[in-house]
Amino acid sequence: MTADATWHPTACILCENNCGLVVQLDGRRLAKIRGDKEHPGSRGYTCNKALRLDHYQNGGERLTSPMRRNPDGTHSPVDWDTAIREIAGRLREVQQAAGGESILFYGGGGQGNHLGGAYKGSLMHAVGARYQSNALAQEKTGEAWVDAHLTGGHTAGDWERAEVALFLGKNPWQSHGVPRARTVLQQMAKDPARSMVVIDPVRTETAELADLHLQVRPGTDAWCLAALLGVVVQEGLVDEEFVARHTSGADEVLPHLAAVDVAAAADRCGVPEATIREAARLVAGATSVSTYEDLGVQHGPHATLVSYLHKLLWLLTGNFAKPGANQRHSWVAPLARTSVRTTPVTGARMLAGLVPCNLIPDEILTDHPRRFRAMWVDSANPAHSLADSQRMHEAMASLDLMVVVDVAMTETARLADYVLPAASQFEKWEATFFTTEHPHNVFQLRAPLLDPLPGTLPEAEIYSRLVREFGVAPRATERALARAGRLGRLPFTAAFLAAAAVDRRRTVGLAPTLLYDAQGPTLPDGAASASVLWGLALRVSREHRAGMRRAGHRSPSALFDAMLTERHGLVFTEDVPGDSWPYVPHADQRIPLAIPELLALLDGLPDQPASYTSEEFPFVLAAGQRRAESANTIFRTDDWRRRDREGALRLCAADAERLGLADGATARVTTSRGSAVACVELDDRLQPGMAALPNGLGLDLPGGGGGEGGGAGGTRRTGVALNALTDTAHRDPISGAPWHKHVPARIEAVAEGAGA
Repeated sequence: MTADATWHPTACILCENNCGLVVQLDGRRLAKIRGDKEHPGSRGYTCNKALRLDHYQNGGERLTSPMRRNPDGTHSPVDWDTAIREIAGRLREVQQAAGGESILFYGGGGQGNHLGGAYKGSLMHAVGARYQSNALAQEKTGEAWVDAHLTGGHTAGDWERAEVALFLGKNPWQSHGVPRARTVLQQMAKDPARSMVVIDPVRTETAELADLHLQVRPGTDAWCLAALLGVVVQEGLVDEEFVARHTSGADEVLPHLAAVDVAAAADRCGVPEATIREAARLVAGATSVSTYEDLGVQHGPHATLVSYLHKLLWLLTGNFAKPGANQRHSWVAPLARTSVRTTPVTGARMLAGLVPCNLIPDEILTDHPRRFRAMWVDSANPAHSLADSQRMHEAMASLDLMVVVDVAMTETARLADYVLPAASQFEKWEATFFTTEHPHNVFQLRAPLLDPLPGTLPEAEIYSRLVREFGVAPRATERALARAGRLGRLPFTAAFLAAAAVDRRRTVGLAPTLLYDAQGPTLPDGAASASVLWGLALRVSREHRAGMRRAGHRSPSALFDAMLTERHGLVFTEDVPGDSWPYVPHADQRIPLAIPELLALLDGLPDQPASYTSEEFPFVLAAGQRRAESANTIFRTDDWRRRDREGALRLCAADAERLGLADGATARVTTSRGSAVACVELDDRLQPGMAALPNGLGLDLPGGGGGEGGGAGGTRRTGVALNALTDTAHRDPISGAPWHKHVPARIEAVAEGAGA
């Protein structure tokens, strides 16, 4: 087969930036990959990991048939009709026995796989499910809860114009998150009029570029932020005009910060008081500050309190809704809700409407009548990615039913009763809803580069077949919408609105599959899965009309057409800094600064331990460090790594010498939940008492013989499966987020010849 010289536009699927790419094909290979200069967001930028995406498309073993679990735990292929009929029947049995609320939906799209995930809502409605979770519930829900209290939603930095950038537990040099991260960081580092501040226990690549690195002791970020805020308040650095005009509750918050003992807090976090005062004055004196917090603090102690203190820092200094500062932004589709409910068994808070991941086993492994009895997993791998894999496996094994939708036989799929093979992200119409940029917010609908492998289906088709099998959509409504869809967009819109007026709950609940079945066949080039974008274009027009029109889209129909046809992506809204204020949902658009529960936690900080290590477990292990040779686990192969192929355990030289470990030696890491062995790499960017293992390794890949370091069923394992070491009990008291970056551990040399 000859190579195709055409450059096909698509996007990276490895992180939230989803940079635009162009690809040349050689048969089914992504033969050449480079950044797409026509993409309005990334503008040709990409990182080294995106250039290896052929290892996602062709590097692992794909599923090409639905699989059904046998009594002995193995799986056998079945045809699609059988799988759909049996799964619908099993779901109905659970629904009738315990109610649809006993079915937990997990996942619903990876980093760039959100279009297919949008369709799971129809199945949830069909079975009466109310509970769901995903990776955000072990990362971002504490921050989302704080955002909802303060500005009303997610904020993003205006990085290109910021005078000062502050990164908190964030290393964008490796983890990106900031659009065009390395270019922006280098530009900022070279500009004498701009500054960077990094708060991180590790001297990361970003910290090495920074003007100020506040190298806190692991887990003490709350004390550092309290000290910074103490300086701002006690030295009179608050932007009093901004606070008076745009906030409420300052009189309740400021006394708590005025009472902070800055010197004591600096001592607890290990940063010189003079450095903290310098950083506070830099932030308060800048014309604009943009900030970013990430998993380094969100996976550590006091995570939700840290989010609150971080946001108070830029609010009290007036760094919101002006050029170069933090901004509210538009969405194509919000990724989290603002509602807070409680879980059915433990009564834990469900921030952003999501079951906390660390609580999932507790919601299953019980005789409580409202326990979860079934689990639907879409494009996710919770058996590998959630804390305490052993307990997660036990919970999944106890379910009455588990169904997995994925491209490969993942660790979770091996535990499932049914596995449904999806088309890959480059074999179907796809998109990401990580639309978080300001002032130009970008959306890209990706056309398939390749035909789906025979036997696989896109998620939209999988969900629509199951919903049809349930028979919950009124036939008259389906026929009316199908007729209207053939007549054109205006008749279809009128028919859909009429159906919603008659039966709003069912029409809205089933909207994705109703759109797919009725309007999908009318879309060009087989883009039926993109039919949900019609509803999202209406939403953008309703909620972000001014920004949409500035971006050149005169109507929701025009925006929908642009989404369908602009292969390199498009700016769907163009905002100005003042546009952040209409997004603030509070009375008079004033930001309420006081969150009493978190102020109480701030007051109690002096009595809290600054370390959770012990004589038995004296190290703090960062489980999931971002590195040049690590990525998320959709790479189900280790062939793409050119260095650090085993995922080294990094230690500083002083600790290694004390433990009798040389560079390249083998060490055993032990925690309260398990142990693993790894090759040692000396790295003096880590403080004494710290250790780090990378994310993305420890998968059970085909071709091994089992045993420790290997998986079941003839698989092999490269590197450490981190969640064999983590503990669900180590979690934030408010969000339930795990302490993946703060795992108490013991490290010991493995004697030569002793084996693993």
